[in-house]
Amino acid sequence: MKDLLFKTSVSKIYMIMMIIITLLVIGGYYSFAIFTVTKEKSNAISIVTGNLSYKLEVDGKEGNTLTVEANTVKEFVINLSNPNNRKARFNFYYVGNLPSNVITGYKVEEDTNSPPSSTGINLEKIDTTSSSNIYKIMVANASSNEITITLGVEVGLDYNNLSLPNDGHLFEEYQGFLASKVTNYYGSGDTYNDGTDTFITGKEPNNYIWYSGKLWRAVSVNNNEQTTKLVTQWNISSIPFGSGSNPSFDGSFMEEWLNDMSVDGFLSNLRESDKFIKTNSRWNATMMSDTTKPPETTMVEDAIGLLNIYEYNIVGAKDSYLNNNLWWWTINRYNSVDGYFISSDGYINSSGIGAAGGIRPAINLKNDVKIISGCGTENNPFRLLGDDDINLSGTYLKDRFSGEYIRFGTDENNLYRIVSHETKGLTKITSAIPLKNNGTFRTIYFGNNTNFSITNTIGTFLNSEYLANYVGNNYSNMIEDNTVWYLGTVYSDVSYKLAKYIDVSMSGYATNTNAKIGLLRMGELMAGQFDRYMNNCYYWTLTPLNLESIRIINNDRGLASGNVSNSIYGIKPALNLKSNVIITGGDGTKEKP
Repeated sequence: MKDLLFKTSVSKIYMIMMIIITLLVIGGYYSFAIFTVTKEKSNAISIVTGNLSYKLEVDGKEGNTLTVEANTVKEFVINLSNPNNRKARFNFYYVGNLPSNVITGYKVEEDTNSPPSSTGINLEKIDTTSSSNIYKIMVANASSNEITITLGVEVGLDYNNLSLPNDGHLFEEYQGFLASKVTNYYGSGDTYNDGTDTFITGKEPNNYIWYSGKLWRAVSVNNNEQTTKLVTQWNISSIPFGSGSNPSFDGSFMEEWLNDMSVDGFLSNLRESDKFIKTNSRWNATMMSDTTKPPETTMVEDAIGLLNIYEYNIVGAKDSYLNNNLWWWTINRYNSVDGYFISSDGYINSSGIGAAGGIRPAINLKNDVKIISGCGTENNPFRLLGDDDINLSGTYLKDRFSGEYIRFGTDENNLYRIVSHETKGLTKITSAIPLKNNGTFRTIYFGNNTNFSITNTIGTFLNSEYLANYVGNNYSNMIEDNTVWYLGTVYSDVSYKLAKYIDVSMSGYATNTNAKIGLLRMGELMAGQFDRYMNNCYYWTLTPLNLESIRIINNDRGLASGNVSNSIYGIKPALNLKSNVIITGGDGTKEKP
């Protein structure tokens, strides 16, 4: 009897324990179900199911939408916090697919977090350390319409992994590789894949890139190497392409100028070129008689090159974004004495290579270069990671880069650009556009001869009236008093180096003079045209073409042509700022000089 009772008691205890375990399992399952909530509906600020809730703030206000105007990049600060009296698990995402021409992602900076993975992240209970996370979300809207991104949040018990809804997408870091961003940013109708490269086509795509003080356009991405080809938006300078004794791009004046590693060279003045540029790029300089894809007959290996006429034609020729309404050289030869250039009306033409045509350098950015900000518009171009200085206050101007914009002076002519650091420690700058007087371009005679000096007409004006009326005493004290200005003659069919040196081997300096204020010489950086219609004025250089004429930068074509010294043209002053000049703000772009 005792044995029977004992066995019966054991059976009841066993059954009771099994029932309890079963209830716990079921209760745990339903606990997860009732404590998981999702917030996706517009303007639904706080949803509570069971005992768990959450709080989401966008720029300090409760909400779950990110609205960005057309052609705008906007930064949002998101605060996700746990308002519950116990630890909980949270997830954070955006709902639905992004519209075309929209990029979004997170940035991790001081006091911000990376968004969680799909399984979520735990936040401690309210009013304790680690009860909230702050995220910085960037949205680049390059479309023509305002867009709104809706945020979603999930919350559950801290020991259960979460999962994304079908239309939920995690934020990725806002540092996408340039090549993938460029090729994915544009619709299928805005690109053309020729099997080797994917080209950006169209009249005015949002493919502007700011790099090393210059505005560029993204032209194509190599399908295999994932390098991105850029070309400057404007003519950086103007020189003869070459001479009859050296008709190809290889060994030409143009190749030398583009890849010149001297203090005055284009390549040497690019920011960290080894970091950003594929320095062993191959440029197709094959002689061409039409615009079909050229065979790889004449390939030149260089860091810097030019576009060829096939590339110009494939993106849309005169009806494309590559037509900047100026005259500029391509890399191809038409025959043994002529090269191809793009005319100011956008057509492909040929000319003798001794003409001093405009230069639009082309580069291939490496496949690991990343976009950090911007939306690709002219006023808000893509910025590259490592070339995205935000505020330069307190830094020395002598450490900045050719092409960057600065404010210098107080009148309507106070926008300048860095040319180079020709003299160690000094920063040569030039006015961004020719001088104006009450909105009208100021023009002047060069003088009675072709030799610039402080006593000829233009030299006297620059070193007296310009200093007094355009610069002022406060700024004049920052200018180096005794700069050397080189006055070498550059005939047609000769090297640009003769503007500064007595020969192409640079064995000694050409004729020169000293003055506080001067002009740019032909072939110098920034001695080009930057927007034909906004800067509608020819302007003088220091460089004689011959015994009677001075080189002028031609506005309607961008050529470095010549005219007699008693003609009247515009003025772009050049000067050296002292080594102790300090920047007070801005980032060096035209919008924030």
